[in-house]
Amino acid sequence: MGGISIWQLLIILVIVVLLFGTKRLKGIGTDLGGAIKGFKKAVSEEEKDADFEQKKQVEEKSAAEPVSTETQSDVKEKS
Repeated sequence: MGGISIWQLLIILVIVVLLFGTKRLKGIGTDLGGAIKGFKKAVSEEEKDADFEQKKQVEEKSAAEPVSTETQSDVKEKS
């Protein structure tokens, strides 16, 4: 009734195996797995690069701000 049953999926699987063969399907699976692994690696490297850039910007910003070495007591003594 509108859905795909398990038997229909099994028939499709058998037809695909007969058409392509197990070696070709194994190769496709290996290639697909390698592509997914490469994608995950690229995403994690991108996140690391973004974190590094944020830290670098914070360090540059803090280095650009002048640091006052005078304390409030030093300012009062000068007055």
